[in-house]
Amino acid sequence: MLDIRLIRENPEKINELLKRRNPELSIDEVIEIDAERRKIQTKADELRAKRKSESQKIGMMKKNGENTDSIQEEVRFLGEEIKVLEDKQAELDTKQRDILLRIPNIPDETTPVGTSEDDNQVVSTWGKPTEFSFTPKAHWDICEEKGIVDFERGVKLSQSRFTLYRGKGAKLERAIIQFFLDLHTEEHGYEEILPPFMANAATMTGTGQLPKFAEDMYKCVDEDLYLIPTAEVPVTNIYAGEILSEEDLPKYMTAYTPCFRREAGSAGKDTRGLIRVHQFNKVEMVKLTTPESSPEEHAKLTRDAEVCLERLGLPYRRVALCTADIGFSANKCWDLEVWMPSYNNYKEISSCSNYGDYQARRANMRYRTKDGQVRFVHTINGSGLAVGRTFAAIIENFQQEDGTIIIPEVLRKYTGFDRI
Repeated sequence: MLDIRLIRENPEKINELLKRRNPELSIDEVIEIDAERRKIQTKADELRAKRKSESQKIGMMKKNGENTDSIQEEVRFLGEEIKVLEDKQAELDTKQRDILLRIPNIPDETTPVGTSEDDNQVVSTWGKPTEFSFTPKAHWDICEEKGIVDFERGVKLSQSRFTLYRGKGAKLERAIIQFFLDLHTEEHGYEEILPPFMANAATMTGTGQLPKFAEDMYKCVDEDLYLIPTAEVPVTNIYAGEILSEEDLPKYMTAYTPCFRREAGSAGKDTRGLIRVHQFNKVEMVKLTTPESSPEEHAKLTRDAEVCLERLGLPYRRVALCTADIGFSANKCWDLEVWMPSYNNYKEISSCSNYGDYQARRANMRYRTKDGQVRFVHTINGSGLAVGRTFAAIIENFQQEDGTIIIPEVLRKYTGFDRI
């Protein structure tokens, strides 16, 4: 959520930055409500001061034996006026907060300006697109032939875009999860978290999923619970409503969870295979840090995700997302895209985002500085990595002419086999 004081002090700048995302975005309504709210607050403060003064007079008059009926009636009337103003102010506070919750974060000054994903900028590449001496197959065809993912029965058990892993496919998926967790905890310094896979509305609001993206969530009927779309939601909110010490920062946390997304706006996209499904596994990295160290920690987290791909030997590139393509709550984002032969192109496998204090304001996550000031933390997260997409990339990039699939060496101690 944007800082209302920042909006008051720099309305033109905030509007200019928001319009880099979308020309139709504006904080004008927020400013109008805030002006009305502050006017009401000033009036209410004046009436409270007058009521206090008149109440003090009542005490003196009673002490002197004077009749206080008229002044008591005036104080009662002042109380009624104040109550009307307080109710109006509370109504405006709610309206202002509701609008602020639906306004995205302002982009960082270093985020490329653009109008669509076509304006995203390739920052770097690692490895070369895989070349084959034969015609490679798509991962969905290989998975069906090998019996390692049963797409048809996944649909039978649930509905479209749900999958069933079997045999060596299930073990490979589990091996990828374990490899990522071990890498992040043993080498990158993250604390492993195993959070609830369901979150309440306050938690979903804290990271920006609600109210904007309610239609993309799986909601439990008659319960204040949602299936999480990513571990970012519960892990980021662990310290919601708390004040940490500066010595506690930065906090590094990583978690494996299944993720559930209705993908309401993706009809017709990536309908085959494991790229876009309603339930998938992911290992997430989350950081809480100070504003001063935020850019450096964002860069380090992104590098941690890159190491996952390099250890697996998967070609990838880093892309700086433009203002029109960064996530709702993010101010800066690098996507990592893995090479997928079936698409003859790169596909996103991790989004590494810096949110500044946007999520922290929503979730009221703060820290106390060494000199006693209380400030909002900065939040950062990224996939380390999306497991199903990693599975698909391994199947496609390491397929052999004889039909086998070579398992990356770093996974073999987890799988117990070196090929499928």
